[in-house]
Amino acid sequence: MKIKEKIGENNIQGSTAKPVNLELEKSKAHIIVEIIEYMANSVVIKTIIKKSTGNISVMSFDSGEGLTEKTSPFDTFAQIIEGKAEIVIDKVSHILESGQGIIIPAHSPNFIKPNGRFKMILTIIKSGYE
Repeated sequence: MKIKEKIGENNIQGSTAKPVNLELEKSKAHIIVEIIEYMANSVVIKTIIKKSTGNISVMSFDSGEGLTEKTSPFDTFAQIIEGKAEIVIDKVSHILESGQGIIIPAHSPNFIKPNGRFKMILTIIKSGYE
């Protein structure tokens, strides 16, 4: 699986170069589902906003792509904005469709199983260790 962060017109993959602008343009309306594209055999991540107190990212997953198990010290909100996804939290599977969201509790092992192409918004609020 390839994970790429797309920023503006630049594709960053394993690069030490710092992009000029990590966030979307402020005070401008955006159609979130259209700011990120699918890339063959890849997971693409675009930062919407990144602050020390948390961040919001939009992600696209090509068919057959997912994320391996991880645990975060913060609650995370995942919202599907296109397609359908399977998110497993503490070994319990949740199928989410476009428009649905789920809160992944802090310290809960979770992963995203490959289940066709989809896009989602991921919001992390760093309120402190819970």
